[in-house]
Amino acid sequence: MPNPFINAQKQLKEVTKYIKVDKKILEQLMSPDKVIKADLKIKMDPTPHEASSGQVRYKIFKAFRSQHNNALGPYKGGIRFHQGVTEDEVKALSMWMTWKCSVVGIPFGGGKGGVVVDPKKLSKGELERLSRAYIKAIYKYIGAQKDVPAPDVNTTPEIMAWMLSEYEKLVGKKEPGMITGKPIELGGSKGRGVATGLGGFYVTERLAKVRKLNKEKMTAAIQGFGNAAYWYAYNMHQAGYRIVAVSDSQGGIYAPTSAPTGINPEGVLKHKQETGSVVGFKGSKKISNEELLELEVDILAPAALENVITRENAGKIKAKYIVELANGPVTPEADEILAKRGIVDLPDVLCNAGGVTVSYFEWEQNNKGQRWSEKKVYDKLKKIIDKAFDEIWGVYKGKGPTSPRLRGIKITPRMAAYIKSVSRVVEVVRKGGK
Repeated sequence: MPNPFINAQKQLKEVTKYIKVDKKILEQLMSPDKVIKADLKIKMDPTPHEASSGQVRYKIFKAFRSQHNNALGPYKGGIRFHQGVTEDEVKALSMWMTWKCSVVGIPFGGGKGGVVVDPKKLSKGELERLSRAYIKAIYKYIGAQKDVPAPDVNTTPEIMAWMLSEYEKLVGKKEPGMITGKPIELGGSKGRGVATGLGGFYVTERLAKVRKLNKEKMTAAIQGFGNAAYWYAYNMHQAGYRIVAVSDSQGGIYAPTSAPTGINPEGVLKHKQETGSVVGFKGSKKISNEELLELEVDILAPAALENVITRENAGKIKAKYIVELANGPVTPEADEILAKRGIVDLPDVLCNAGGVTVSYFEWEQNNKGQRWSEKKVYDKLKKIIDKAFDEIWGVYKGKGPTSPRLRGIKITPRMAAYIKSVSRVVEVVRKGGK
C-alpha cells in the first residue's frame, strides 16, 4: 500500500515546479511542526471471571497528533479511531489539512489525530475512557487558539463531548471553541453533520455549471456510505443526478435499471440500519468495491479511505469526472494516468473542505457566543465553496497570474488547487507569519 505521507510530500514537491518556494520554507513545509505520540493505558471492562476474581485488565493503545503548519491560524483537524491508523497517515492528513484550509480561505492551519483501535470492539465505557485518555495525553498542545480537533473516521459528536469535558476539567475553565463537531447543546453548529457531503455536492454543481452538463442525464457511483458519502448521495439524488452504485466495507450495490431516478439513498440508509450493510438492497446487484471504481459512469466519488485509485487500476477508470470526498484517494502515479486519459479529477482539498469550513463556523460561533441558523450555515458554506472552486478552476483553465497554463503548461485541477493553497501559505510564512 502506498505511503500517504510520501504521497503528500511528492505532491508538495510537484508544486514547486510551478511556483517559487524558498528552500528553507519548503523544508519546513515538508514535515509537521510537531508530532505528539502517546501510549494510552485504558482499563478494560472485566470478563465474568475477572470480575469474580477481582482482576483488573489494561490495554495499551497507540495515539498520535500531528501539527503540520499554523501560519494561517491554529492547527485544525479531526481525530480518527481506526485500526489502520499510522503515524505517517496522520502526518499526511495534517499536511493535506493545511492546504485544505488555505484552499477555502479559512484562518486555520493543518492538524490531525488518530488512535490505533477498532472502536467496534470497545464498550461505551471503554470508548469514553479512551477518548478522555487521548485528551489527557495532548491537552497541553491544544486549545481554541492553538489546535482545534474535530471528528473524523469513527468519532462522533458524543466523543467530542467527552473530549471537551476532559479538556475543561484539566484546564479548569470553559472553552467550547477548543473542539468542533460537538452536539448542538454544547455549542455545536447546525449543519456540521451534513457539511462534508454537502460541500462535495456544491463542487459538483459548480462543475456541472462550468461544463454545461445536464445533471438529469448524468450517472454517479459513490465508493463509501458513511456520513460524507450519504449526504453527498442524498443531495445529488435530490438534485436529479442518477446514483447507480454505492458501497461500504462489506461490498457494493449496483442498480443500473432499478429505477429511472437511480438508487434512493434514503432507502439504502434504512436498509443498512436494518441489516448492517448496503449489500442486499432490493433491486440491486452485489459488486465489489474494486468493481464500483471501474463502472462506466459520469461521476465517480471515492468517499472511503485513501489510496483506492492507484497505478494498477487508474487505466481502468471509466468515469469522466472524479469528485474526491475521501482524503487522498488517488495516488500521485494514478494522477498522471488519469490526466493523460482526460479524466477531470477534482481534488480532496476542495471536494471535502465543507466539513472543516463548517467547523470553522462552529469555532467562530463559540468564540463570539453566537448561534447561527441552518440556512445561514448553508448559505455561507455555498459562498465559500463556490469561490474556492472558481479560483481553482481559473488557475486550471489558465486565468490569473499563478496559472502555469499562461506559460503553455497543462496542469490538473489538483495542481491548480495546490498552486493556489501552497502559494497562500508560503506568502504568509515568507512575510513572517510563522
